[in-house]
Amino acid sequence: MDVKKLLDKKEEYIGKEVILSGWIRNHRKQKEFGFIDFSDGTCFKHLQLVYDDKLSDFSEIAKLHIGSAIEVKGTLIKSEGSGQDVEVKVSLIKLLGDCPLDYPIQPKRHTREFLREQAYLRPRSNLFQAAFRVRSIAAQAIHTYFRENGYVYVHTPLITANDGEGAGEMFQVTTLDLNKIKDKPDYSKDFYNKKVGLTVTGQLEAEAFAMAFKKVYTFGPTFRAENSNTKTHASEFWMIEPEIAFCDLNELMDIEEDMLKFIVNYVLENAKDEMEFFDKFVEKGLIEKLKKLVNSKFKRITHEEVITILKNAKEKFEFTPEYGEDIAKEHEKYITEYFNGPVFITDWPKDIKAFYMKQNKDGKTVAAVDLEVPGAGELMGGSQREEDLTVLTNRMKEMHVSEKGLEWYLNLRKYGGCVHSGFGMGFERLLIYLTGIENIRDVIPFPRTPGNCEF
Repeated sequence: MDVKKLLDKKEEYIGKEVILSGWIRNHRKQKEFGFIDFSDGTCFKHLQLVYDDKLSDFSEIAKLHIGSAIEVKGTLIKSEGSGQDVEVKVSLIKLLGDCPLDYPIQPKRHTREFLREQAYLRPRSNLFQAAFRVRSIAAQAIHTYFRENGYVYVHTPLITANDGEGAGEMFQVTTLDLNKIKDKPDYSKDFYNKKVGLTVTGQLEAEAFAMAFKKVYTFGPTFRAENSNTKTHASEFWMIEPEIAFCDLNELMDIEEDMLKFIVNYVLENAKDEMEFFDKFVEKGLIEKLKKLVNSKFKRITHEEVITILKNAKEKFEFTPEYGEDIAKEHEKYITEYFNGPVFITDWPKDIKAFYMKQNKDGKTVAAVDLEVPGAGELMGGSQREEDLTVLTNRMKEMHVSEKGLEWYLNLRKYGGCVHSGFGMGFERLLIYLTGIENIRDVIPFPRTPGNCEF
């Protein structure tokens, strides 16, 4: 029997004997009876176990340690105390796995920094029980959305020779003995006979599949060797990257808005206990914020219009907004507050965007879009892809992007190419927004950041 099933159908089980297996989260002992806070991990809620001195092994049960694994036999009854509707009156407890007194996850408030050091145990704390259950539910929401809308799920390679973003932030993968390399490595003797690395994006390969299936998406790990120690950067993270054929920038924004609202709704419906916990203990007003997003119409505005608004703002910014340049976190925050909701910023200066983005007729901007949301800033980035082979190759020359190794990508424009678009959303950025947890290290089970690769 699972705790989730027992609590979901408690009226059916009141007065019946049940057998449960799980862990002791807290243990309060008194002279004639005791209370065990019990969890089996099947739901966020715990179950109270009550035992008294009428049991022959009362003294042994009273010695059970916090963190121990136990099997419980007892009767589900209505609770006389506050805090729970039902509890289990214990008839038998069997110790399955003891836990010593130096167990780190004691029933008290721990700092998130301390819990990161105990990442293999932190899922046993309330905060991370909630965080990683929401991570699971949000992943289910993403797959559900795309499946229901006719997308094909594509598993793009993790090892690649293509730096899709062109930023030179790939982790290198090699079988060469680094201790024996004195000068430059001879990649012809390496495993793949060329220089390869861990992927920074599955976009380019997803575009190939979009030219066959029309609507596809990737959802998997990506890697960036970016030496950044901010709260929103990690060297290993998960990305959602849809690619859609016969789709322009405006249609892409429709999809982004529809998808995000679906995911938020799905999480609010399927993680009610966890979201109430976050609303109460992590970010006050979180549920109201998310419901407001679901019911809002996302604003669409060009990058040039954004800079004009920022320049006319009375607020003093640390970084001066400039036409033709990127915007800072403080600018993102101001714009979402200015429009009191999510904002799509379109038509970005081409000089700060990737080579594959569709060039606009003005010759200065590309058909790119970033979605800014209140409280989190940029959540998604996408564009219409350049389908004109000549324009694309000329742009690659301008940006010093080599065609070598990308011949297949260019051929997609030659062999039945068409207007197509896609976007990327960092899964952890989404989780930060959904949970109110500010640090990316706390929404990834085992975070990988500069100088940190534990567990």
